[in-house]
Amino acid sequence: MKKIFFLILLTVCGCLGTNAQFRKDPILNIQNEDKKPLNFGYFLGFNQYDFQFEYKNDIGQDILVDKAFGFNVGVLGELRINEFLDLRFEPGLLYTARTLGFPGFTNEADAIREVRSTYIRFPLLLKVSTKRFNNLKPFIIGGGYTAINLGSKEDSLADNASGEFRMTGDVYGYELGFGIDFYTEFFKFTPSIRGVFALTDELIRDNDPNSPWTGNIAGMRTRGIFINLTFE
Repeated sequence: MKKIFFLILLTVCGCLGTNAQFRKDPILNIQNEDKKPLNFGYFLGFNQYDFQFEYKNDIGQDILVDKAFGFNVGVLGELRINEFLDLRFEPGLLYTARTLGFPGFTNEADAIREVRSTYIRFPLLLKVSTKRFNNLKPFIIGGGYTAINLGSKEDSLADNASGEFRMTGDVYGYELGFGIDFYTEFFKFTPSIRGVFALTDELIRDNDPNSPWTGNIAGMRTRGIFINLTFE
């Protein structure tokens, strides 16, 4: 994570330095970029996904989640509403991995479940920007999304008793974030940070209602953070 933030910081500083953002009379790059009614681009990024668990009974031992870094890639289409508002559609592919540690087991094969997920996401977002300042423009962004989890194993007949951790294939939620548009000489570069919050319970319970893995779980929802680098 430190390396990622350092890379973003270097890129942002490079944009600031190259474009002389704070000169008295700066050169304004691509001045008509935000006047087009439709705009397109693509994004690359990183993610770190977690789970939020809700329990039926407080037994004093939570399920542990070991988080790993994943990646995001996708395209975007933007509809300009006015100078400060844009409607964005950002379909993309996301890969992430989480390792769950269940309490109460002495055997590692029973206690550990690795959850690998590949999501196809369809976010519809509203971008609210400030007035452009020289060659940069801060903004906040938020909206809802639907996603398909290709690694859900939803249709599997096996459950945790056979070493299979199952999740729902369809996920709904919302995301919130902020970022800055940097106007370079040839394109618009945008780093942003997003928080992702699933609203749907993604857990498929084991066949045994008293399962030591899922019997005490009242709800399991994804929480995550994205760092996206967008090029338009």
